[in-house]
Order: sequence, then C-alpha cells, then structure tokens
Amino acid sequence: MQPPFRNDDLDLEAAVARARPQLLEFLSHHPNWLLTTSRRFLPGVVLNGLDGITDHKVKVSVLLDLLEKAGPATWKQFAQSLCMECNLPLDLEILLLSSAGEGNLSQKQEAHTDVSAQSSVPKGFAQRRHCNNSVSDKDVKQQRLDSPEKYRHLLIDSICRRYGSRRAAGAAAQEQTQPLAFNQAFVNLVIQQSKASRLKERTDKPREGVAGAPKPEECADTAMKVSDLFRSVVPSGTTKVIFLFGKPGTGKTMLMHWICQKWAEGALPQFLFTFLFEFRQLNLLKRKLTLKELLFDLFLQPEDSPDAVFQYLLENASHTLIIFDGLDEFAANMDMSSSSKGGPTLTSPMSISELFADLCHGNLLPGCTVLVTSRPKRLPDFLLNTVDLLAEIWGFDHEKVEEYVSRYFHQYSFKEQAIAHLKNNTKLLSMCLIPALCYVVCICLEYLLLKHQMSVELPQTMTQFYIKMLLIFINKQQGEHAGGEEAQLNCNRKAILGLCDLALKGLEDKKLIFYVGDIPEHVKEFASLHGLLTVFEVKTNGTCPEAGYAFVHLSLQEFFAALCLMVSKRVDKNYLKKKFSLKSKWTLKNEAKTEFMESFHIFLSGLSSKECRTFLMLLAEKDEAWVQDKQDTILQSLKKLAATHLTGPKVIELCHCTFETQDLKVAQHIGSLLNFKYEFKNFRLTPLDMSALVFVMNSGQHLTYLDFAGCLMDVDCLEVLAGCENVEHLSFRSRRCGDDFAAALSKSLQGMGSLKKLELTGGSMTAEGMTNLVQASSQCLQLEEINLQDNRIRDLEVKRVMDLFSRMEKLKKIDLSSNNLSLNAVLLLAKEVVMCQNATELRVRYQSMKDTVIIYFSAPSGKVPRSLHLRWEEKKEHVTPTRHVKLCLQDCSLSSQHAEEIIAILQSCPSLSEVDLSGNKLGDEGCSCLLESLTWISISKQLDLSQNHLSVNGICSLLKSVNTCQKVVEVQVSLCCETAVLRFTADREFASLPPREEPVFSTDDQQNGDENQTPTASKKIRLTDSRFQASDLEKLCAVLKECNSISELDLSYNHLGDEGLLQLFRFLPNLKMLSSLKLNDNQISLNSVFFLAQSLSTLEHIKTMNLSLGHMQVVHLTFWERIRVRNTSRWRSSFLAHPKHEAKGRCFRLKDCRVGPEDVTRLCHILAQCPQLTEIDLSGNSLSDQSIERLLSFLPYLCHLTLLSIRNTTFSPRCMVLLINSFNLCERIRMVELRSSENAFLHLGASTRSQKTSCRLTDCAIGQGQIDELCRVLEQHGWLAEVDLSRNQLGDEGLRCLLDHFYQVPVTCSLNLSHNRISQDGVLHLIDAFATSGNTTEVQVSLCSKATLIIKFTSRDDPRKILRLAECNFQPEHLEKLCLLLEKCTGLTEYISSNNNMTVQAAERLLHSLRKNPGPLKISIEEPWVGKESVTNLLELAVQACGNITEITICKDKTLFQLGIKFPRCLEKVESVVSRLHLYKPGIKHACFYQRVREKCAQLQELRWSHVELHNDEAEMLVRILLPLPELKKFGLTSSSIMPTGIDYLITGLQNCQAIEELNLGYMELSSAAIPKLVLGFREMPSLKRLILNHNNISNDGCSRLTEALRNMHYVEEINLSHNNIGDPGLMNLAAVLLEMQNLKRIDLSGNSPSPAGGEKLMEALAYCKHIEELLLSRNVFGDRTAVKLALCLPHMTNLRILHLQNNNIGPAGGMELARALVVCGLLEEISLSENYLGEGSIHALSEGLPCFEHLRKIDLKLCGVTDDASKSLSHGFRQCPSMEEIILSWNALGDGGARELASALPGMEKLKMLDLEKNRIGTRGATKLAEELAKCPEIQFIRSGLQMQIFPAPIRGRVWRQKAASSCTERCLDALSSSQLSR
Repeated sequence: MQPPFRNDDLDLEAAVARARPQLLEFLSHHPNWLLTTSRRFLPGVVLNGLDGITDHKVKVSVLLDLLEKAGPATWKQFAQSLCMECNLPLDLEILLLSSAGEGNLSQKQEAHTDVSAQSSVPKGFAQRRHCNNSVSDKDVKQQRLDSPEKYRHLLIDSICRRYGSRRAAGAAAQEQTQPLAFNQAFVNLVIQQSKASRLKERTDKPREGVAGAPKPEECADTAMKVSDLFRSVVPSGTTKVIFLFGKPGTGKTMLMHWICQKWAEGALPQFLFTFLFEFRQLNLLKRKLTLKELLFDLFLQPEDSPDAVFQYLLENASHTLIIFDGLDEFAANMDMSSSSKGGPTLTSPMSISELFADLCHGNLLPGCTVLVTSRPKRLPDFLLNTVDLLAEIWGFDHEKVEEYVSRYFHQYSFKEQAIAHLKNNTKLLSMCLIPALCYVVCICLEYLLLKHQMSVELPQTMTQFYIKMLLIFINKQQGEHAGGEEAQLNCNRKAILGLCDLALKGLEDKKLIFYVGDIPEHVKEFASLHGLLTVFEVKTNGTCPEAGYAFVHLSLQEFFAALCLMVSKRVDKNYLKKKFSLKSKWTLKNEAKTEFMESFHIFLSGLSSKECRTFLMLLAEKDEAWVQDKQDTILQSLKKLAATHLTGPKVIELCHCTFETQDLKVAQHIGSLLNFKYEFKNFRLTPLDMSALVFVMNSGQHLTYLDFAGCLMDVDCLEVLAGCENVEHLSFRSRRCGDDFAAALSKSLQGMGSLKKLELTGGSMTAEGMTNLVQASSQCLQLEEINLQDNRIRDLEVKRVMDLFSRMEKLKKIDLSSNNLSLNAVLLLAKEVVMCQNATELRVRYQSMKDTVIIYFSAPSGKVPRSLHLRWEEKKEHVTPTRHVKLCLQDCSLSSQHAEEIIAILQSCPSLSEVDLSGNKLGDEGCSCLLESLTWISISKQLDLSQNHLSVNGICSLLKSVNTCQKVVEVQVSLCCETAVLRFTADREFASLPPREEPVFSTDDQQNGDENQTPTASKKIRLTDSRFQASDLEKLCAVLKECNSISELDLSYNHLGDEGLLQLFRFLPNLKMLSSLKLNDNQISLNSVFFLAQSLSTLEHIKTMNLSLGHMQVVHLTFWERIRVRNTSRWRSSFLAHPKHEAKGRCFRLKDCRVGPEDVTRLCHILAQCPQLTEIDLSGNSLSDQSIERLLSFLPYLCHLTLLSIRNTTFSPRCMVLLINSFNLCERIRMVELRSSENAFLHLGASTRSQKTSCRLTDCAIGQGQIDELCRVLEQHGWLAEVDLSRNQLGDEGLRCLLDHFYQVPVTCSLNLSHNRISQDGVLHLIDAFATSGNTTEVQVSLCSKATLIIKFTSRDDPRKILRLAECNFQPEHLEKLCLLLEKCTGLTEYISSNNNMTVQAAERLLHSLRKNPGPLKISIEEPWVGKESVTNLLELAVQACGNITEITICKDKTLFQLGIKFPRCLEKVESVVSRLHLYKPGIKHACFYQRVREKCAQLQELRWSHVELHNDEAEMLVRILLPLPELKKFGLTSSSIMPTGIDYLITGLQNCQAIEELNLGYMELSSAAIPKLVLGFREMPSLKRLILNHNNISNDGCSRLTEALRNMHYVEEINLSHNNIGDPGLMNLAAVLLEMQNLKRIDLSGNSPSPAGGEKLMEALAYCKHIEELLLSRNVFGDRTAVKLALCLPHMTNLRILHLQNNNIGPAGGMELARALVVCGLLEEISLSENYLGEGSIHALSEGLPCFEHLRKIDLKLCGVTDDASKSLSHGFRQCPSMEEIILSWNALGDGGARELASALPGMEKLKMLDLEKNRIGTRGATKLAEELAKCPEIQFIRSGLQMQIFPAPIRGRVWRQKAASSCTERCLDALSSSQLSR
C-alpha cells in the first residue's frame, strides 16, 4: 500500500480534509452504492469486517478512511467515479475534481465507462442523469464546466512554462550563467509567522522595528511551512490577505514562482485559479483597468467565453489565489483611503492602487486569497487592519545553507571541501543565510575551487562579491585566452559603463523594467550574454505583449547604479554627496523617494574600500588619486552620519555601510560618535547584521555596551557575537530567551574577553538554563555582574550555583529578582551566601509587584595599601581584611517558627555588617528569641526588626539588649511607625586605628596592661512616636537605669506631659554620660518651661536648652561632656561632682510661646540665677512693650550674657526707643540692632567703657517725627561709633534735622543714611554743611539703585576731608550750586565724582572752584567723555586747575581722569625749574600749550595712563615735556596703542627718567627689539624700585636681557613679569640675579611656562631674598617637586605675607610638605592654593598650622578636594585665626556635615567678611545651619553656598536676599537668615 499523500510541502491532504464533512453527509444517504463502488478499488479482505456496522454514517466514514489510506492514486480514481456518476453539489464537485489530479472530465469519463456500466446504482440515485433530452446529463455538465476548466488548464500550462522547472526552448543556455536565479532544486526557506492579527504600528512614525511589522515582543513568532500560509483563519466567503515581508535577497520572488509551480502541479487543490502580478510590471500601466482586464489582459486571456469564465471566477472567488509580488517596487502612491467610497463596480475602470486596495478589502472578488510580498519598508495604511496573516521570510538557516550548497556542488568532487569552507568561515556563513548572496558566494567559490582547489581566498564584503561575480561571468564567456581582468575590463568597459548608466537612470526615474528602445544594443548583448538582464513578456493590454528587460535582481541594479557614480566622469563630489542618500532616507517622511535604493548606499560604501580601488581605476581609466578622492567623499559622508541620534535599525544600517568599507579608522570614528553604546529594541537581527555590528565594535580599543530589548534573533547571531572582544556590557530582554537561548549564549561567552556585565532579563529561562549559563560564566574571570531578573527560575540548585559564583574572582553582583523563588529556596540561599567567602550581601524583599533577590560579592583581597607609618605597615602585612556580609530578608513572611533557623544562619557568619528582617511576622516571641542570642551573633552595624508586630514587651527586650550586648550603641523604636532598629559598634573599633608615633601609655602603664580597659561605648536610645505616658516611664526607666552609658535619649512625640517631664528629670542624674535629651511634642505646659529653666541652675552640666510651645513643641537639651580623667595606669572615666565650665557659655532659647509681663519677670528671675548664661533667644513669643521693658531691666543682672535675640516680634515705636535706651541701662551693651521692626539683637561685652558701641535701626519706617526722640536717647551715650539708620523714611527734612543734632555733639561716629529717599537738594544741603563743618571728615553719596549716604564725624583733629559723589543725576543748576559750595570748602583733601552728568565745561568750572586748599588735593572725575577725549584735550583740562600738578592719571577703560594738586607757598623754585625745562623747544604751533604744561607740571611725581591712544605729537610731548621732569617718580603706560616708531621713541625717552622709582609698561605687547632698548634705559634709572612688565610676550631671551640689567639695580623691591612666555632658560637667568637682590619684597611670575626644574632653581634663589613679602607664582604648573623645594626654602622667608600658588599641579605629596612648612611664616596674611588637588592629608596638615597665622586675612582653597572630613580640622583651625576676613572653599566636596562644622566656627571669627562655598554639595540643612550662626559674625558681608545663597553689604542686604531666595529649596535658609543679624 502506498503511503498516503506523500509530498515535500504542499499536498492533497488539505483538499480531502475540506471535502470530508460534506462528502460524509452526502454518502450517508447512499451507503450501498459506496460499498459496491469501493469493491473496485479495495481488496475484499479489507471489506469483510464492515458487515457488523449498522450505522450508515459510521460505515461511510470507515470506507472513506480505507480509500484515503489506499493512496493518492486510488483516491483520485474514486473521486473521478464519484463526480461522473453522482449529481454532487457544485462546490463539492470542484473540490473532488481538484483532488483527482490532472486530465479533463472527458478523459476521466472515458476511463471509467466500463466500470460505470457494470455498477448497480440504487433507485433514484442517478435517475437525474437519464432524461428525454438529446443531450445527456453528463454532456450538460461537461458543457457547463468546459470553459472555466479549459481556462484553468490554460493557466496551468502558462504557469508551467513561466515558472516550472522546465523552461521554454532557448532558455537552457541562459540558465548556465544567469545569476541570482534558483536554477538548482528549490530549497525551502525559513518563514516565521506572527500570531498578531492586526498590525500595531503605522509606517509614517519613527520606530525601532520593521516598518509595518508588529513589535516582536508583543507577539510570539513561530516557524511555519509554506502550506501553513493558506490554512484558513477567516470565515468562508471572507477575503484572506497574507502579507510576507523579507529583506532583499531572501527569496520572496522565487518563493512566489515556486508556489505557482506547485499549484500547477496540483499541490494546492484548494485553489482552482492562481494569478501572479509583479508590481514592477504594474508600474508600466498608465491607464485604468477593470478587474476582468487585470486578470485576463495582463495575465492570461481565455480562449473562449471570457464572460463565462469571469462569472465562474466571481462565483468561486474562495478558490482563487491572487499574488502581488514586490509591493516595495510599486512607484505610485498607495494611499487609498477613498478607494471604496461609492462602492466599486466590476465594470468600473480603476487604477492599480484602487484595484489592489479593493481586492484586499474584499470589495472585489470577495472570498479570494490575496498574497502580498514586500521588503520590510513599506506598508500602505489601508493594509494595517486588513492583513489576516503576517509572516517574515528569513531566508536560509545553517541547515538550509548546507543543503543548498550540497545541491549546487553535487557534480563536483570538491563538494565537501566547499561545504567545509563555508562552515569554517563565520562571516561567509552569515552571508549565505541570504539565498541571493548564497548563490553569489557559490559562484565565486566554484570558480576559485576549479582554479585553486587547495587555497581559496574569497571576498570579504557583499560589494566585493558582486565585483568578483561580474568578473567571473566575463571570464566564463570569454575564457582564459582573453587575458587577465584588466584586459577583460578594457574589452567590455563600454558595455559595463552603459549598463551602469542604465541602472542609475532607472533608479532615478523609478524604472525597473526597460523596453528594447531603452537599452543600447551592445549593452543588451553584453548583459544578456552574461545573465545580468532577464527578458520576459510585458502586457499593458490584452493584445500586444512586448519584450521587457530587467536586472535579474533589484540589488544588482543598485550595484551597477552605485558603480556608475564611482566611475562616471560626469559625477563630481557634490553630486556624489547628494546621492549618498542614507541620511535623507532616514529623515524623509515619504519613503517612496528612496524605496528602490535599499542597498544602494551599502554598495557605495563598499566601493569606497581600498580593495575596490584597482577595479575602479581600471573601469574609470583614472589614476589612484581621482578614485581615492571619490572614495574619501563617501567615507567622510559616512562619518557624519553617526553624529545624529540614531535608532537601532539605523545603527545596523550604518554598521553595514561601515563593514563594507573595511576601514578600521572609519569604524573607530563611528564607534566613538555612538559613544560605544548600542541599543536595539523590537526588531529582528540577522547573523549578517551581527557580523557588521561586531566589525564596528571590534575596530577600536574602547569597551562597548550592547543591549537587545525585545529583538528577534536566532542562535546563529550568538555564534557571531562570540567574536566580539570589546563588549563590556551585554543585555538581552525578551520572553523568547529560554533555556535553549541560554545554552547557545553559554557557548559564546568565552570569546568575550572584556565582558563585565551580563543581563538576561524578562525571559523564560528556568533553573536548568541558569545553571548552564552560570557554569559557562564561571569561566569568564573578568565578569563582574550577572542580571537574571524576571525569568522562571523557581527552585535553583543553590549549592552548586553558589560554588560556581565563588570561583569568579571579579564578580560583584547577581540579580535573581522576580523569579518567584520559594521561602525555602531563599533561606537555603541565605545559608550559602553567609558561608560563601566572597559574598558580601544578600538582599531579598517580596513585594506585590516585584520580588527582589540580589547577591553582592567582593573582589579578592589583594595587598593592603601601604601606610605612611612604617611600623604600622609591617604589622598590616600579616593582617587579612575582614569580610563583612549584609543580609536583608524583607517581607518574606518569616514567623517565630523560623527564628531558630535564622539564628543558625546568622551565627554561621562571623562578620555580619547589617541584618534587615523588617516586614516579617516574627512578633515578640521571635524577636526575643533572636535578641537573646545576640551576644553570639557578630553584627557590626545594625539589626532592623521593624514591622514585625512588636508590643511594649518587645520594646523592653530591645532595651535590655543594650545591657546584655556591649556592642549595641543605638536603639531606635517607634510603635506608631513600627520601627525597631539596633545599631552596633565594630568589634575592632580600636584595633583598626594605626598606632601613634609615641606610645599612648608610659612604660609603667604597659607593664600593667592587664588593668587597661577600653572605655565603654556611648549609647543612643530613641523611643519616639510610641504614645508613652507618665505611667510608662517607671517600666522604661527601670530598664534604662541598668545602662549608665547612654549619651543620647530621645523620647519625642509621646504623651509624657508635665508629670512625665518631672519624673524623667528626677531620673536624669543617673545618666552620667548624657549629651543630648529630646522631648519634643510631649504635651507640656508653661509650668514645665519654668521648671526646665530652673534646671539650668540645678543641673550645671546643661549646655544649651531649646524650648518651643508652638505648633510643634520642642524640648532639646544638650550637655557638656564630663571631664574624663586618665589615670597613669589605666583608662578611667570619673565625672566630677561639680564640673567646671567657667570658660564655656550656656544658651537658653524659648520660641513661639505666649508669655505675659509676669511670666517674663518670673523667667528672668530664674535665668538670673543661672551661672555662665551667655545667650538668650526669646524669638517669636509676641512680647509686649511692658514685657520687653521688664526684660531689659534685668540685663545688668545677667552678668555673663553676650547676646540677647528677640526675633519675629513686632515692635512698637515706643518699644524701639526702649531697646535703644538699653545703652543707658546696661553699660556692657556694645550693639543694638533692629531690623524691619521685627528683629532685635543686643550684643554685650565686657564692662569696660573703652569699647566702641553701635546702633543699627534698619528698615524700621523711621521718619522725621522720631528723629528728636531718637537723638535725645543717643545723646545720653557719648561712645557711639556707628549709627545705622538705612532703609528708613527720613527724606530731606529728616536729614536736616538729624544733621542739626549731630553737629551739636562732638563725637567720632559713622552715620549711615542709605536708602532714605534723599534728593539732589538734600545732597546739596549735606555738602553745604560738610563744607562749613569742622567735625565732618568724609561724605559718601550715591543716588542710584545703591542709594548710599554715609557721613563720618570726628571729635579729633583730622586733616582729611573727603567728598565722594556718584550717580547723583545732577542737572546744570545743581552743578553750578555745587561749585559755589565747594568754593567755600577750604580743607578739602579729596574730591571723587563718578557719573554725575558733569560735562567738560562743568569740570573746568569745578577745577577753578577748588583753589582755596592749603594742603594737597586729589581730584577724580569719572565720566563717559573721558574715554572719548584725546590725551591732549585732557591735558588742556588738567592745566586749568589751580596750583601745581603732582599727579595725572588717565584710565580710559574706567573713564577716569585724576589729578593731584599741590598749592605751593613759594613760586621761585617753580620758576627756576621752568627755566631749566626750556632745554627743549617745541614748535611754534604748540609753544603756548607746551609752555603751560611745563609750568603746571613742574612738580609732577606720578604719571599713569591706561588704554590711551597716543598720536605722534602726543608721544613727542610725553617724551620731550613730561618724562624729563626732575621729580617724576612713578610712570605707567599700560594697555595703550602707540605706533612702533613711537614705542621706540618712548623707550629712548625713558633714559631721561633718572629719578624714576616705579615703571609700569604692562599689557604693551613690547616687541623683541624693544627689550634691548629698554634695558639701556634701565642703566639710567638707579633709583628704580618697582618694575612691572606683565602681559608683554617676553620670551626667554628678553628675560635674560632684563636680568642683566637688574643685576646692577640694587634698590628693586618689586618685579612683575607675569603672563609672559618665560620658560626654564629665562627663569634660571632670573634666579641667578635674585641671589643678589636683598631688597626684593614682591615678585610676580604667574602665568609663564617653566617646568618643575626651573621652579626648583627659582625657589633656591628666593631663599636668599630675606625681605620677600609677596610671592605670586600662580598658573605655572610647577608640580610637587617645586612645592617640596619651596617648603625647604620657606624657613628663610620669615617676612612672607602673601603666597599665591593656585593652579600649579600640586598634589598630595607636595601639598603635605608645603602645608607643614608654612608654619614658619607667622606673618602670612593671604594664602591661595586653589585649583590644586591637595588631598585630605595636606588639608589636615594646613589646618594644624592655622593657629600659627595670627595675621591671616584670606585663605583660598577653591577646587582643592576639600571633603566633610577635612572641614572638621579646617574649622578648628579657623577658630584660632583672629584676623580672618575671607574664606574661599568653592568647588569642593563639602556636604551638610562640612557646612555644620564650618558654621560652628563662625561665631569665633569676628572679622569675617566673606565665606564662599559655591558649587559644593551643601543641602538645605547645611545652609540653614550656616545662616543660623551668622548672627554671631558682626562683620560678615557675603556668603555663598551650594544653594546660591548670597548676602550683600548691610545697606542692601535684606531686600536683595529676598529676591535671590525665591525658590522653595531655600525657604528654611531664608527663615534662618531673616532671624539672624546678617539679614538686617
């Protein structure tokens, strides 16, 4: 018996199965006929057993089974008999006829005539076949079916001719050479079906995956056969649309041809008709068609009765298959959103787009099957919801490749060699997975093996393969006798170039089919001969088919088009850039513009490789430079593409292009632009894609990150990935990743030598897959992290897995989260983790959405870092660092039953650091059991038992552990929050410290070592938010009493009340180590406040007391540390009965408490009894005037008080007077400050009256009416040094009234009236008083936004009288009145005017007015016109001044004009000087002016010009008139422009400056030729003391010349050569001269370019400069060597005051030595070490030396790596610097801890003006603490922290701060600042 329905892929089984139900129903009515007929086809033995079956349906079913099993031939004969003898339903008859195989109905009828005649037909069964008509019933049926059946056979014959295995005559010869055609036997393709019934994405949106395809992660893809495509998934009568997409060359078209062929062979019986249309041919249609014309005119016309055939097609649409191949090649618009509007008709002509759309929608030929193929690029919108089956053609897999190659080489002896060659080459094997490329590779391999069977070198890229294939085809046709490749290309160059032009023109015109007239004859002949073009019939109508030509594959056309661009002389670089359209292809929304260029850019990239250069040179007949120029254009364009943001598919496309270039430099460049990070999401990757990606990744030395999320890939990709050496982080996220994937990945891991992190998450891997993966990972010694989250690992092999992990030396982390591990598995894992030698942490937490299971590991312990202490180093060499393990088992449902098991796990690990058991169900019983074993469990940090259902008894067990376990240092409990945490101290707390250089104990002590005891660790108890009442205290205190080492006790947020507070304070003396007590929010009353205040007297060790009865009650007490006495024989802690705190102050703060006058009186009585009370803060208590009056009356009795603060309290005018009058109540008050009528600060000092006092009333709305009373109070006190009334409302009248009072009192005082609405008239009144007053020394006025008005009075004789006016917006009348007033001012010593609208004429008037001064006068005018006037005009203005000019300063960059004037008593000397100056005779034109200058400047001593432009005449005047003046001592010309001849003239003129002491030529850009001339001038300057030549580009040669001149200048005190180009040679010459310069005080060499060697020589020389005071050496990159040398020389520089070494590359080594050496420079005022990474050791060393610097004013440590730890020592040092004014610590690593340390030091720095903490890590807490302490810094003006806090000078502080602090993050800081002295 034949096997039933044997077929490779498509068979008759489907048709039989479809017919079976209907056939069973029909034959059930005629079982006897069936039995009789079956006897003709089946053996009698088989039918004997049917007699016993009585059910007709059962019997018929058995008979049909027997007929099917008999084989296809028997079934066909039976089906033919049934159709001929029975009157079957038409659809059933069609199915049976299809299953009957080949032959028409007539033949079938004749074949069975005899048999039919002998059969006995039951009555009525076939009676309809016999009628009285002349035509039999069979003839009627025959006539009815003839036309469609004939057409069907016509279709079969036509398809067999077109696509069958046997072609028409004449095609055989072409088959031998035609490329890309499957001439071999067809090999099945790999097809993956998506189960998604609807497409999820639109094609016009940017996305990662294939256009039109669903996200691979959304639907599981399964492998399928071709026969599965046509299995019905839609209801009968409904159109089924099948969409197949695949990358170029995967065999889509060949598959369609093969399907047609199999249909013609009868393998698709469900289809009666099959039509195949190629979109590239449909592109040629210009007219509209009906459906009938599409089917008949364009495919095949019926021989007769077309209407009957068409009607039959309509009636049997469900049996019709229509194939549309190459949708991506369709050039027209496919957006047919309106195609079905109005309903299509069969006779309506439509476009191809409309026909295609209506067929897919089922509007035409409903029920048919539509099969569409396309590249994965284009999917019309209307198909989104109509596709019923979506599948992708992958091409070949390895098995299919081997099958194909085996068939290709079946006739060759080297078949096995060919297969082995491909198997051994991963890149070639990846190429062969694409069928088209596989054929090309086989062609090349065949050619090479035939020539060189032993050694075969195949091309590397697709482009090179295409070139090789072309050369092989030419060689095969022309033979070896035609010469080599060069000769063959020369012979065929014209034809090849013509073919290139044809290909490019076709792509540009979107033309894929060419007619005879489109192709030159020689091109057609060449292409046809070599199988590059294929010819076929093209039908544009039903009558006249034409011959059409097309490239055998679109990729081949793209190759020749790309080749055209590279060899055509008409194509320049710009056109080539334009055509390299990859970027436009990515960015264009309409993909139709580039749809025919899928591989075009890849071929262009391939042709730009060096390997293709010779081929291009031969074909283009050009030299190498011409070809390389074009190739470079492509490579440069390719490099630019990686600079934009690219999605995954675009990155892969870019990698393909890069791979084709085979250029490692391009690959490295692209890898760097992609940041060596590759992320791919939701699209399929092929092994060929992976090969290109690996090429780019392996091209450089950088490690890469590779992430695949939801990407579809087979295991072949992993094999390619194994060759990726540079991948550091590899991640896969996909549900497809199961055990098989893990097994394949395991094989690839060993090849990844740089892999550090492996992620396989969101997969379906089980414990078995994990074990295999870990087994392979254990061989990757460099692996640090493995992430296996969200898989299906439930019960893993814990012991084996942990054993494997322990072998991985660098492993740090394993993540097994979201794997549903059981509790038993978790406990087993915990047991193994604590035993594993390199495991450091197990973190387990079960949550509703996700469970966390993470294991952390530590690297193996290497050598311990060497210590600076050699003795300690020797001991450490034998110490093995302890491993600390952290165990976290949160929310694991652990109960008391698990307690013993947990204890066993914990006891098995000797070095636990943290144990977290929170969120479980241990309860009191389980926790108590655990706590009882705590002594035998080693935990170094903390144990968390929160959320374990503890009660009060459980809390008592926790507290008892403080006594039973000495390592417990903190207990934190909250019943309301269910918190229960124990913290521990490390076992080796003291052993871990390095020994000191000197022994801690004496020799005698060491002998008594057995008596030495370690001090008891202090304990912290926090029992907060637990609803404890006074009745609970007895039980709690009983437990706490056992522990006398409690340092912090926090009972906040309970219900203790007054009674509980009283009870607690009775117990308090038992806690002898207590340093902090918190009782916040415990429902206390005001009585408790008085009780607590009283305790300041009864408990002398209280340090601070902070109380508040506001919205949140605050009770926080801190205590002084008891004095610990160390005995000579052992440590002993003994506390004095009466600790001494005389040197320390105490603080009492009461806030937000409503207290009346009687309460204040009672409180003051209590506080007056408190010893050492230095600070009282009563802010926010709503004190009345009477309360404040009583408070102030107690000030004399508060003997130690230094600060009284009353903030956030609204003061009445009477109250303000009371506060000011406190000066007269208490003689110790030094400052009274009121701000905004809400904040008051009283600073008190010693009782002596010699100290200065200040009164500051800012922003208090004081007007004219309060002046008299204010002055009356102030006049009672004769020692006021400062009165600040800024930001009030005095106005002009208030100013006059105030001035009247002050002129009556002889005081030395500074009066600040800024921001008081003073006008110009008020200013003039002030100047009038200033001019006539004898006790006013200075007036400073500014009416701009600063609104400054400061007046200084003196009661002593002071020769100074200074007037400063800025931006007063004076009008002409004001200026005239000003001049009149100044005429009366006889003692004026300095007048400064800045931007007061003073014109040149007004300036002349001013100079004439200032003529009555007996002494010297300095006049400064700053106006815009100064910068515009010439030097000559400014000198003409200068000579208008009365008296002799001693100074002329012109700074045009600052628009400053300044004169020094001296009014001589004797004119004779002046006249004699003028007569001597007649030595030079100027021209007649300027004689008068020059003469006037000589006369006025005869006593000129200082001449400074900056940013001026000197013309020749002005330069001549400078040289001839001014420089020779005999008294000129200081000359400066900086940043000015002068002609080259003028500069030479000037330098020559300097030789006449014999009295010069200071010469400044900075920023003059002196030429190299000018330096020697300048040196000559130095010889005539014997008195020179200061030489300034900064920013002049002075080189080594120039410096050497200067040093020679300096050798003879013995009085030089300052040298400034900063910011030049001086290197080691110049510096060494300078160093040699410095040895002799004993008077040098200042040297600035910043910003030059020496090396450390030159720096060392310089330092050695500076050691001889005994009087050096300022050393400025910034930005020289001297390094540690120079710093060490300087440290050695510093002991010789005892007079050093300023040291600048910023940005000198000084590290920890040099910084340490320098910091230690600085202590010898006790006079230092300024230190700058910024922008040097000094390290903590250097900072500590510097901090230790700070107390030595009594005069230090400024320290700059910006960007020095200062941390919180270093800030502690710094703060300690700052406290001991009494002169500190400015601290810069910006751009460091200070956090809140460091800010708090600095804040603690602020109160001791009384002179501090600026603190810069910008760009640190200071948060709100740290900034708030800083702000709180600012109240104790009276001089602070500016502070800047990480929150951009800025405090400005006093007159503008409050308002500007509030503008700056608008963000919510600084609200707390603002509150603190508003309460501080700074925010006044």
